[in-house]
Amino acid sequence: MLAAAWLARGSWGLLRGAARRPLGGRPGSAAAAGGGVSCPPACAGPPRLLRAPAAAWRLLSGGAAPPEPPRQRGAAGPYAELYENPWTIPNILSMARMGLAPVLGYLIVEENFNVALGVFVLAGVTDLLDGFIARNWANQKSALGSALDPLADKILISVLYVSLTCANLIPVPLTSMIILRDAALIAAVFYVRYKTLSPPRTLSRYFNPCYATAQLKPTFISKMNTAVQLILVAASLAAPVFNYVDSIYLQTLWCITAFTTVTSAYSYYHYGRKTVQVIKNK
Repeated sequence: MLAAAWLARGSWGLLRGAARRPLGGRPGSAAAAGGGVSCPPACAGPPRLLRAPAAAWRLLSGGAAPPEPPRQRGAAGPYAELYENPWTIPNILSMARMGLAPVLGYLIVEENFNVALGVFVLAGVTDLLDGFIARNWANQKSALGSALDPLADKILISVLYVSLTCANLIPVPLTSMIILRDAALIAAVFYVRYKTLSPPRTLSRYFNPCYATAQLKPTFISKMNTAVQLILVAASLAAPVFNYVDSIYLQTLWCITAFTTVTSAYSYYHYGRKTVQVIKNK
């Protein structure tokens, strides 16, 4: 009670003293002394009444300075951050495609190819829908989606190729080539994220999908490679269902997929900087 009374008395004294003091000058100035010369507003400084909250803060906090207002993030660094809503329909579809990957892998390993083929068609529909929605509705397009969509494709393709290799439907060298390429691209995405994130680079901000720092633009040959890889997956899944596992056309498709995979990896190596659009400060 004594502390509360002392605090109230001190605050009242601050406000009372500020109210009695003239706002046009400071104590000890010519105007206050009656000399007839008034201090201009530029040199008069802020009124004591306006400084009362700061003094009250020092009284409450034991002499500590009041906190400064938060600064705008990214203003001092070379990069800016676009704070966006990650829960768009295309992003949800991409995450659903990621969730279907382990389901497909389990079905293929268990040699349930009929159901696996149907789930694969469903995953392909989500891939078509998220691209269509992002292209036709501007509020559904996001920088996060430019990385999430190809990431979902790579996770799905990697799981499918490993599972089909375990089922002896795709050769091991081809699967190894695809996994190495996708692992290198995913590592490059994480590196770009680290380099374009403005300080402080904490784990919570690094993995926060709301802070978009860069937008990815895949090359044309990379899009073609993804299409060829998905065609091979569909053909390999349908092979045991329609009995053409040893077809020469399927083996030819293996060679085409290997060629597009190598070409796509080289295109990212050659046009690496052009495939990343960093969000700059404005």
